[in-house]
Amino acid sequence: MRIAVCDDDPKEQEQLCEVLREWDPMQHAEKYPSGSSLLEEASRVPHFDIVFLDIYMPGESGIDIARELRERSPETGIAFVTTSKEHAVDAFSLHALHYLVKPVTAEGAAETFRRLAEIRSKERKKISLVVGPDRYTVFQDQICFLENDNHAVIISLADGRRLKVWVPLGEIERKLEGNFLRINRGIIVNMDYIVQMGTDTCILRDGSRLPITIRRSAAIRAAYDNYVFDLLSQRKDLNGGVNHDGFFM
Repeated sequence: MRIAVCDDDPKEQEQLCEVLREWDPMQHAEKYPSGSSLLEEASRVPHFDIVFLDIYMPGESGIDIARELRERSPETGIAFVTTSKEHAVDAFSLHALHYLVKPVTAEGAAETFRRLAEIRSKERKKISLVVGPDRYTVFQDQICFLENDNHAVIISLADGRRLKVWVPLGEIERKLEGNFLRINRGIIVNMDYIVQMGTDTCILRDGSRLPITIRRSAAIRAAYDNYVFDLLSQRKDLNGGVNHDGFFM
């Protein structure tokens, strides 16, 4: 397992590494003093299995680093480590494994790895697409959005690829499972990639601004609000919503 600890404070780095060794003496964590140094390594194979990422670093935002990390290595689990609860909602929108308040405990680290194992144990849903003479199998959780393009559909993926398939949007929609939402007649969005839902525009992580059908904006917003509420509810611990570090999840 490849583990990274990203924190500008060497003492904080070492404290967390000690906690990880307490969790499993056989695991070795790579240390990075900045988000930029972490991202330099993020695209290399093998990818990080998990990154413990400080939110507050000089000249950098851990939230922004996490967004970039998601683009470079979607499979990497992210656990935010911080002294503040301020960015908890941002962490949820990025599907962080955990939001740990310093000092991190062995119990908190163990829970983070438990969540990683749980996610990996679930079978990822796929969809088969014919693109020209080729057939692609795409993980549905890597689809950002789909949009009509005359008689074809453009499928935008998290890694930046855009696949053009000559199939009606409705036919693809029937195969989709999970957090997909039709925001107008010709666009379906994966709600996992939404960073802002307005009354007439939906903004995605990659900066895409997609129009919302005005006459259905209330229903679309309600569906997204329910998605966010369910996401927050799933992250609460069974003991009333307080994790091992005493932070509400």
